[in-house]
Amino acid sequence: MGIMLVDGQSIPVDKEGYLQDLTHWSASVAETIARSEGIQLTEGHWEIIELLQQFHSEFEHSPAMRILVKYVKQKLGEDKGNSIYLMHLFPGSPAKLAAKVAGLPRPTNCL
Repeated sequence: MGIMLVDGQSIPVDKEGYLQDLTHWSASVAETIARSEGIQLTEGHWEIIELLQQFHSEFEHSPAMRILVKYVKQKLGEDKGNSIYLMHLFPGSPAKLAAKVAGLPRPTNCL
């Protein structure tokens, strides 16, 4: 457990930096998490963040990579619905990193 400071507020996070309480998420929290991961959020990032939040709202969990790619492809088309595009935006493990920035729980079947 830890604390992340955002705009003078203490936000509780787990040992990996995921929000303990999803209601604490805001654009400022997303910017802070992204910055700590070396990411400058662009319109493309926000598009994926919004899709992830939509997915979580609909299915009540964060998608693993394969499901994320399929969902993005369904909603945004072939150009963005592929692992290379997502890796470019969220290097390393896109499903995990994008979920963290979106204020969602860690996908359960991501290493």
